[in-house]
Amino acid sequence: MRVVGTAGHVDHGKSTLIRALTGIDPDRLAEERAREMTIDLGFAWMDAPSGETIGFVDVPGHRDFIENMLAGVGGIDAVLLIIAADEGVMPQTREHLAILDLLGIQHGLIVLTKIDMVDDPDWLALIEQDVRQALAGTTLADAEIVRVSARAGIGLAEFTARLAALLDNMPSRADYRHPRLPVDRIFSISGFGTVVTGTLLGGRLRVGEEVEVQPGNIRARIRGLQSYKHAVDVAEPGSRVAINLAGTERAAIVRGHIVAPPGQMQVSGLVDVRFRHLADAGRPLKHDAEVKVFVGTAESLAHARLLGDEILLPGAEGWLQLRLETPLALAQGDRFILRYPSPPQTIGGGVVVDPRPDRRWRRFQSDVIDRLETRMRGTPAERVAQAASQSEPVKPAALMKHLGYTPQELETAIQSALDEKRLLELPGPTYMAAAVYDGLVEQIIHELSSYHRANPLRVGMSREELRARLGLKQAFFNLLLDLEHSHIASQRDQVRLIDHAVQFSPDQTARIQQLMVQMQVAPYTPPAFTDAAQTVGEDVLFALIDLEEIIRVQPEVIFLPSIYDEMVTAALEIIEQTGSVAANQLRDRFNTTRKYAIGLLEYLDAIGITRRSGDVRVRGSRRP
Repeated sequence: MRVVGTAGHVDHGKSTLIRALTGIDPDRLAEERAREMTIDLGFAWMDAPSGETIGFVDVPGHRDFIENMLAGVGGIDAVLLIIAADEGVMPQTREHLAILDLLGIQHGLIVLTKIDMVDDPDWLALIEQDVRQALAGTTLADAEIVRVSARAGIGLAEFTARLAALLDNMPSRADYRHPRLPVDRIFSISGFGTVVTGTLLGGRLRVGEEVEVQPGNIRARIRGLQSYKHAVDVAEPGSRVAINLAGTERAAIVRGHIVAPPGQMQVSGLVDVRFRHLADAGRPLKHDAEVKVFVGTAESLAHARLLGDEILLPGAEGWLQLRLETPLALAQGDRFILRYPSPPQTIGGGVVVDPRPDRRWRRFQSDVIDRLETRMRGTPAERVAQAASQSEPVKPAALMKHLGYTPQELETAIQSALDEKRLLELPGPTYMAAAVYDGLVEQIIHELSSYHRANPLRVGMSREELRARLGLKQAFFNLLLDLEHSHIASQRDQVRLIDHAVQFSPDQTARIQQLMVQMQVAPYTPPAFTDAAQTVGEDVLFALIDLEEIIRVQPEVIFLPSIYDEMVTAALEIIEQTGSVAANQLRDRFNTTRKYAIGLLEYLDAIGITRRSGDVRVRGSRRP
């Protein structure tokens, strides 16, 4: 199935031609028929000699309705550019041609109509010469010119044959398994409810499927499908489709909304684009200028932020970030048109490069421009690596959604990126750009090196402090430490560089020996933390605790490790024998004081080895 747009300034000539070909009048409105002028989109279809259905979208030609024209040309396969033989190339013709060129429409026929109104063959030759000059340098530069008169029936057979040949030689619409239907008409049918129409892009839709309408997060179910007035169970990409939506109201949907599977399309108020300014735009585009954006069937007022230029001269290209007044559901690769709202004028267009940028970019940032260049022109390996340039690993489904790749395309891109060392595969499987991963490892090494220099007597930095400095989620932070065990050592709640070791000076060593003697002389009533700190210095005492050469069970209660183990073993033996242990039992067993006995038991409660039950302790869930 193919969809052909009819453009040009000859409104009545276009509609007459379509009516002659299809038997269907595309002018639906009474006003259109009365004025012999296309005001809104019209639709018709016919069967080609091959049996394939050709759908026509008839768009307005008058410049007063150019914005309606823009809603109809976004999803077409080819275009019929209609030019009246008795008038030739008009300003509206040039504007339509510029729009078609900006949208990248490469297939079409130039239809020189109303030839029965011209008696002079030289005049027709002159008109064709003017047409060729107008087409030069555009995507339609090599399009064939066909002479017809729909009223007189002249040239219709040749025109139909050339159109069929043009469409037969075009590649089929690919099924990327990402269907979306930009809505161009909405109406209600009694007994059926809401119906939307549009040209289906990107994949198939099926009766019974759940869909989502964006913007608005409107959930609905496909009650029925029609394509060219025929009920179908499956709608094919590239066809005109009417969807009967169950579960939604007519008033909730407007032209420009997108119907797609749930979660596929996301709405954004910012969009990064590559923009081509038309050479005849008339004036430079200034930073933050108010413009109208047209994408598919949608439109929004916006402010055009120039990311790399002070101003953008007519004929130049540049990077813009569009700040949309009405958020839109867009995809990478969508073509767009920009117009000034007042006085109305088409000024250029281009391609959506990032439909959902991370933030509002600062201007004149080379890294931002480089990022956009890669996203637009990079190889699949470069693009998938850039998409995985997040602070957390990315799942394949997120990469596919971000890039718009098919599963096979994504698999190929990932493998290329892995082979080129641009990407790392992590458990899940998940993926991360190698440069981002390496940068995180370098940041960890830098943070730990700085910490070790500032705190030479501390074994390492707190895990939570390091995680907070890196701004990572707990699960990925733990994975990162596990993967980098050749550089980083992690024990209990501390992290250090693998080659870092606490070293004491001779004077500090002597003071440590003095403290150890004091603790061995009175092992069950050792010096309090404050007294011990006065002996060796607080930083040295903390180092001994980090090294587990001293166990701190309470702010002021410390033990030698061997004594701690002995007292824990005794407490558990008493529990084993009697079912519980009390502080006075430990006090009497070791000839200590209540301060040390209670301090130890409260510590064991805190770490789960024991559990308080009234005035005694019983066995906890943790084993020593």
